[in-house]
Amino acid sequence: MSLEKKIGNDLKDAMRAKDSFRLSCLRMLKSSIKNKQVEIGRELKDEEIQKVISSLVRKSKEAAGEFRAGGREDLATKEEAEAKLLYGYLPEQLTHDKMEEIVREVISELGAEDLKDLGRVMKAAMARMAGRAEGKEVNQIVRQILGG
Repeated sequence: MSLEKKIGNDLKDAMRAKDSFRLSCLRMLKSSIKNKQVEIGRELKDEEIQKVISSLVRKSKEAAGEFRAGGREDLATKEEAEAKLLYGYLPEQLTHDKMEEIVREVISELGAEDLKDLGRVMKAAMARMAGRAEGKEVNQIVRQILGG
């Protein structure tokens, strides 16, 4: 079953169960997927849907941090719960050690030596880890290895 169909089925299940939280999250997700489809003019593949989901997860985490900084713990908790629900539609996330191993492989393959090669390394590393790692964390690992 495609990821889009799974999301649609889960949306129907949330409606039947009258689970307003899951329903609102899944509607937001379906809307984001539809917007991306309209933008590029075709149906999305599962990998592209995973990119949309990753983007929503990242935005939720950033929003949670902003809400927490503004003293709105209730909204921060809601955003984190949304991110957790969306994570369920992504492939299993890589561990820090596995990400570091992949980054080291990419660096040796590209012959990268210092931070001026950051862009090339990030592009190749993120292609290998598609949907299984957050760019911010990968960027920190690359900077740590290349910079020190």
